[in-house]
Amino acid sequence: MHELEAARRLRRMENVLILTHVRPDGDTVGCAAALCLALRKLGKTAYLLPNPGVTENTAPFVTPYEAPVDFQPEYVVSVDIAALQLLPENAKMYAGQIELAIDHHPSFEGFGQQNIVRPEAAACGELVYDIIRHLTAMDAEIALPLYVAVSTDTGGFQFANTTAYTHIVAAALMETGIDYQSANKRFFRTKTRKRLALEADMLTHIEYFDRDRVAFLSVPLSLMARLQATESDAEELSSLGAQIQGVDCAVTFRELGEGEWKLSVRTGDRVNATEVCRMMGGGGHARAAGCTVRAGLPEVKRQCLAAIAANVPDFEG
Repeated sequence: MHELEAARRLRRMENVLILTHVRPDGDTVGCAAALCLALRKLGKTAYLLPNPGVTENTAPFVTPYEAPVDFQPEYVVSVDIAALQLLPENAKMYAGQIELAIDHHPSFEGFGQQNIVRPEAAACGELVYDIIRHLTAMDAEIALPLYVAVSTDTGGFQFANTTAYTHIVAAALMETGIDYQSANKRFFRTKTRKRLALEADMLTHIEYFDRDRVAFLSVPLSLMARLQATESDAEELSSLGAQIQGVDCAVTFRELGEGEWKLSVRTGDRVNATEVCRMMGGGGHARAAGCTVRAGLPEVKRQCLAAIAANVPDFEG
């Protein structure tokens, strides 16, 4: 589906509910908020389904548009959700009702009644930007959450997924007069003391494999409890390992519950993160992917290392 057709379908919708993914990041939140605002500017009733995983950083872009408990949607739209398993618990009741799914992941499962996917897009925000341009005029209110979407999913325009078009979109959003400096400080240049303590512990207990090209970093629940850290403190911890010189495959193991670990894989050109995670039931992008595995941490690490070795011809254990 083309962006223009997606916009046409959105124009025909009334009473729209927009879904974001579990453990929401800036991309899914920014896309949802911007799309909600654009639909409202067309005179439509649109809300975001409340997401229990929003953090201190992302909440301001969600809470103003949350659906009231008695809202009955006629249409449901998902943004930046690659698979139904990534729906929060309160969104699963809408799994079979998604009229339009908007996404940019190569592993997108095509679950919507209508789907628009652009795997080459650095962020889903780029795709939503193009759709909204066919809906209404771009103003600062819509542009700010879209800037958050594009900037966070590219690591402040530093990740390898960043393209020339990413900068074109960012420039167009900045030209609306948004306060991009405050957004950049909020998401890229501010860390709590607890966040710094989390990073210190992760680096203290880091494990290296494959001639130090693969790094494993762990965030057990016991560490979060000991530091009294919140989800806001733990946002984007997966980017830490990839910053280490010589490491081209960093895996962050985040404990979600007893015997349940969320893996975030960040890689360079040598390792395809999507293929590694696909072997463990997940997916994502070539340089950034994830999965959830139910097992003890030693077994989860063993499975992950085996998946990396199976996808890297020159792997050395």
